[in-house]
Amino acid sequence: MKTIESPRVVSRAEWLAARRQFLKKEKDFTRLRDELSRERRELPWVRVEKDYVFEGPDGPVTLAGLFDGRSQLIVYHFMFGPGWEEGCRGCSYVADNFNDSVPHLNARDVSFAVVSRAPLAEFTPFKRRMGWSFRWVSSAKNSFNFDYRVSFTDEEVARGKMNYNFTDDFEFPMEEAPGLSVFAKDESGAVFHTYSTYSRGLDLLIGTYNYLDLVPKGRDEDAFERPMQWLRHHDRYEE
Repeated sequence: MKTIESPRVVSRAEWLAARRQFLKKEKDFTRLRDELSRERRELPWVRVEKDYVFEGPDGPVTLAGLFDGRSQLIVYHFMFGPGWEEGCRGCSYVADNFNDSVPHLNARDVSFAVVSRAPLAEFTPFKRRMGWSFRWVSSAKNSFNFDYRVSFTDEEVARGKMNYNFTDDFEFPMEEAPGLSVFAKDESGAVFHTYSTYSRGLDLLIGTYNYLDLVPKGRDEDAFERPMQWLRHHDRYEE
């Protein structure tokens, strides 16, 4: 059984005093996050001019069709490129949080979909293996992934620097990257892009990381060359 060393052991009264002091910082963080969320909602929108058509399990579906009659849509950009046998472990780590969230999002006028550049037939067996039921469609026949900067050209990959996370010289070693984009639809049916986030901006989606941040060892990734190096698909961990 693995053990952990305590940095300092104190009386219950001393612990309570330290905890109350730290609570002040947690409340400051909560208020700051609330303000950040408010400012995010007030960002300007840009109209989506392209008529994106995706390959779905029930046939072709447009970006507007992914709204399913709701006015808001969240799209997770899942790293699964053409010819891949498995999805990205990091994206799979995020996706393990999706299934049970969808009904609650739907109840608040939000639809949810996952988009990958691989053809539908290539990622469907992986989806089945993972036990996921969320909507997952393919952008193999359109430019959606490239337009929202989660897929890169051969030239960008060769150069080693991509236009990603709102910078032109982001160093990334692969042709696919993770991200999340938000869209809204007005009464006329017009679709607007309201928000996107990439890289560490996706941390908030990962329930397991939020749990790990509460325990003494935290994420415990300092010994690895890169974060998430310890990750496996959820059916590949050894007891």
